[in-house]
Amino acid sequence: MHPNLVILLLSLSIGLQPVSTDLYLPGLPGLALDLQASVGMVQYTLSGLLLAFGISQLLWGPFSDKVGRRPIMLTGLVLYTVSAVGCVLSPNIEVLVAWRVVQGVAMGAVITSARAVVRDLYTPLQGAKVMSKAMTGLGLMACTSPPLGGFLSQHWGWRVAMTSIVTYALFTMALVAWRFKETITTRNPNALHLPTMLRIWGEVVRNPTFRAFALLSLAAYGALFTYLASSSFIFIEVLHLTGLQLGWILASMSVVYITGTIVCRFLLRHIGMRKTIALAGLFSLGSGMSLCWMVYGGEPSAIGLVLSMYPMVLAHGVHQPIGQSGAVGPFPLSAGAASAMNGFLMMVAAFGTGLWLSHSIDGTLFPLAHGIAFWGVALALTSWTLVQWHGEPVQAD
Repeated sequence: MHPNLVILLLSLSIGLQPVSTDLYLPGLPGLALDLQASVGMVQYTLSGLLLAFGISQLLWGPFSDKVGRRPIMLTGLVLYTVSAVGCVLSPNIEVLVAWRVVQGVAMGAVITSARAVVRDLYTPLQGAKVMSKAMTGLGLMACTSPPLGGFLSQHWGWRVAMTSIVTYALFTMALVAWRFKETITTRNPNALHLPTMLRIWGEVVRNPTFRAFALLSLAAYGALFTYLASSSFIFIEVLHLTGLQLGWILASMSVVYITGTIVCRFLLRHIGMRKTIALAGLFSLGSGMSLCWMVYGGEPSAIGLVLSMYPMVLAHGVHQPIGQSGAVGPFPLSAGAASAMNGFLMMVAAFGTGLWLSHSIDGTLFPLAHGIAFWGVALALTSWTLVQWHGEPVQAD
């Protein structure tokens, strides 16, 4: 496959995640009203999807090591499309949550395989650069999803917004079926053998390079998820913005994220991986401290909130491509399993954050400020210690 085609397919595949979350966020208040659901139950449409996404990766990763990336990606895309249709037709919140769980399982198949493709084709350093390019494409999708979702939700309701997810899934499935070529060269016939799976997972989690980059990915996604899961209620119900205005705010965040992925590639070339991560850690910490200062000592406003979040989102464009590529770097023969474990840990963090937010959202900005500050500290400490000590991968298989 041409390198540009690989980047396009990666962007579309991992783009399922922001499309599944960002596009419907502006419609959450309307969804809750239409289905007569509590804030806590509505949160489960997001946290349930991500928990299923995380757990399912533990199976999809070894499965793709055994049978290849292409069949797993296609299976996941078919299941994702069916579940997306089920979400549109859901008559109540319980059915919607169930379909979102299925959607998360399907998303796990596609994204786990896509991340493993990077290790199939590239060295860890090359993989970080390729992943940052793919995440620039992901950022473009994340940029257009919120305003599109806000526009559709505001004019025609959340079901129409979710219908656009079906269209995206169909397009991605068609392109993968048409152009994606198998990338795995050496399949592992014993990858699904339970003792083998346990041995490989043990090797993965014991590897210090994996732990450093997995914690980096986990904390970066925890910070982003804190913002995503609370943004609709904070901006619409606390700060009294419209769904379309929220969509444009989320789009601006995506532009900052895209900028972060471009900055990531520039810094990797000029100052190296360790210094790049250390600098991004400083930005993440600064974002959390700025939010706390605004909430505790100033007059909270939508503009102030957005400006305080920009450094975290910019740093996210650095943390994620390096973290995801670095976590699978030591495992060329078990990239699927390593990718799955990294993804699982990220989603466990997101699910735990979602549960905390479902009990903490109280009509103020305090939960958002506390969550971003917590993850900002975790990112800074990880960037300045573990990544500095174990940033160079030692091949484990």
